[in-house]
Amino acid sequence: MRFMVIVKANKDSEAGVLPSQKLLAEMGKYNEELVKAGVLLAAEGLHASSKGKRVRFSGGNRTVIDGPFTETKELIAGFWLWQVRSLEEAIEWVKRCPNPTGVEAEIEIRQVFEAEDFGAEFTPELREQEERLRAQIEKKRRHDAVFAAREGAPLRGCEEPHSFRFLERTGWGCWQPKKSIRVSISRSHE
Repeated sequence: MRFMVIVKANKDSEAGVLPSQKLLAEMGKYNEELVKAGVLLAAEGLHASSKGKRVRFSGGNRTVIDGPFTETKELIAGFWLWQVRSLEEAIEWVKRCPNPTGVEAEIEIRQVFEAEDFGAEFTPELREQEERLRAQIEKKRRHDAVFAAREGAPLRGCEEPHSFRFLERTGWGCWQPKKSIRVSISRSHE
């Protein structure tokens, strides 16, 4: 089962106050535990809503609304995407989380829909389309990670910085790690 674990925004996060070094270190350690347990699929923090937009739909009309948005309690400051066996397991992981704000905080846990949740409405054609899109996303993610390595950008999950010399060309615009170098790329992005 996949769950989105949502860190609710507060006045500080909406004011653009960044986490302390101590909190970043604690969250880093916690995220490492999630990775080692095979739970973490993605984790991201979000900028304040003052840097965001909303698009309101009304029939065929679209209206763009500038942030900031006033209902702080309805906003999110960040999220994780987890793969766990049950809601209970997700709850246990959240209970181990460092307090994301250091003061009053709230974390919401929401199950992500899986294909089978949609029943007969999710036809074989729609399932095939979904699988094709997911495969394209994964292919692009891998390509982007290899390109980043070629450019010398560190890859998440790698022990040492990577550079062009560790890669070999496998086709036009395609690069992969040389056989003698082992590269580990996680499913989450920085």
